[in-house]
Amino acid sequence: MGLRVSAGKSRRRGRVTANLAVPGALGVAALIATPWSNPGAPTSMATALTAASSPACYDMVSIAIGGRNDVPREGSNQFVTAPDGTVLPASMSGDYSSHWFTPIIDAPKGAVDSDSYASMYIEYPANMSTYEDAVDAGVANTETVIRSIQASCPDTKFAIVGYSEGADVARRVAMEVGNQTPGSDGSYGIVDPDSVVGVVILADSGRTAGEGQFPGAENPYGNPDGFGVAYQTGQNSASGAGALPGTSGSFGALNGKVASFCSEGDLTCSAPENIALLQLAANIGRQVNVDNLERDGLTEATGADVAMVVGQIALKAFADIASQPNWMASDETFLDVLIKVSDPAYKPSVQTVAADTDELRPNQIIDLAYLPQKIRNEIIGFIADNQNTIQVATSDPYQQTLGEGTGHHFDYWRDSSDSQPMTSAEYAAAWLTHLAEEADKEKAAKAATAQTATVLLASAETEGSVSTGTSTAAATTTSGATTTTKPATAKVAGTKTSATVTTTTTTSEPSTASTAAPVHTVTSTTQAPAPAVTEAPVVTEAPVVTEAQVVESETVVEPQVAVEPEVTSAPVVEETAEPAEESEVVAPLTTTVTPTS
Repeated sequence: MGLRVSAGKSRRRGRVTANLAVPGALGVAALIATPWSNPGAPTSMATALTAASSPACYDMVSIAIGGRNDVPREGSNQFVTAPDGTVLPASMSGDYSSHWFTPIIDAPKGAVDSDSYASMYIEYPANMSTYEDAVDAGVANTETVIRSIQASCPDTKFAIVGYSEGADVARRVAMEVGNQTPGSDGSYGIVDPDSVVGVVILADSGRTAGEGQFPGAENPYGNPDGFGVAYQTGQNSASGAGALPGTSGSFGALNGKVASFCSEGDLTCSAPENIALLQLAANIGRQVNVDNLERDGLTEATGADVAMVVGQIALKAFADIASQPNWMASDETFLDVLIKVSDPAYKPSVQTVAADTDELRPNQIIDLAYLPQKIRNEIIGFIADNQNTIQVATSDPYQQTLGEGTGHHFDYWRDSSDSQPMTSAEYAAAWLTHLAEEADKEKAAKAATAQTATVLLASAETEGSVSTGTSTAAATTTSGATTTTKPATAKVAGTKTSATVTTTTTTSEPSTASTAAPVHTVTSTTQAPAPAVTEAPVVTEAPVVTEAQVVESETVVEPQVAVEPEVTSAPVVEETAEPAEESEVVAPLTTTVTPTS
């Protein structure tokens, strides 16, 4: 898929370069400093795919955020559907393909199983009609997709990859994720930073001058933390800074997990110092309809759009100055103020808001005592802050940066050298592959640990269930308890009674300090009449206890008879006799013995 640049666009480049110094055309100059790419998007429909249709959660998902017009579109591409039926602003790789991204984000698919890794593209406006609104939408959509995936798959790891305009989106998302503060319950508003294992930013418009490719890493010029492959042999990086310095900042908890690539000469990420007017133009370009400017040139409609934005910036500048009582004595120039307030992220102070509501008084802005020095500072500051403006403006910056596939904005797919074995895109692909393999290994390790824990638990349960004891007559064993039945004889007046003594022995772990004593249950039922007892019932054979006991106590219920029974060698048995014929009967005999531990 190649770049498509029309002849009309080539003619417009000349107008852009020629008009850089004209205040009315400052918005057009933003074209050289605002990140964008111009690959075509596929239009074929792919088969439907929903998140709910996946057999299992992926171990890692890479989320790609394309540049200008390099995103899936509703009506042309199938979007992902969450398990609850919500349509997410993203398409799976395969439903959408990018000339730039596919070689990077699909590289891990050959290294891990298909159910372990997936990649997808974020849908967002990706235009230059209102740049800030487009980027804000990209940030919101990316975070929505991440939240949805983690809600269903809390163990999934994420990589975020952005290029050109999408690089701005990726940086802002990474900064928000890395600088989150967890709630009282330990949860995060977007995603746990530990779940984001890598961020790739190609043409990073928020990087600082001379910053290494891996900010926050132990080796910021060599490799991200945890990846042993060196990006280059030296410690080189692009000399300039990003064209949007207001978007720079720390990645917080993601420091060391970010790869920020910038090619020397790519003005979106390596703009030279001291180009204040071009910086102001870039900020204005973020607030005007650059798409219309590019298509139609500077017309009455586009000119009015630029004039309105410039007028709003001027009003903000005067209000900001009025909020500073000693501004005339400061070294800040009016151009410095314009650049500050033209940043879409600018927030006026409380004093500025108050001053903006009142009529500005002359003595709030001009202090005649400082006027000569202020004029001098303005002239000197303007010259110093624009030392490189003319040089950049006359070097055909449009062609140098974005020219028909030859500009430095596309170096990332061809920038290998003797000191850099792989291109930036190839290195990013290798790193994502490594991260996917690590996520796959982590899943396997967790599965093995869980299986081992299950086996150990089952083994422990088996060892804890030991049955002991011997049955001589009739035995019943349940959960380690053995019931032993032994015959016993008791004499009741005129009746010979045979009794059955049941002994239940409960065993415990050998290491237990207190061993449970057996419980003996003896039941006796006879049909003989209840004459006076002439001889105390005697248990002729004591219950046999198969486990050694610490202490055994017996609870004896005395029979309701005229003669006090005599216990010779066994627990006394309570008998209940019902009228019956004079005969010899066999009856079960019950004795309850309660052990003490």
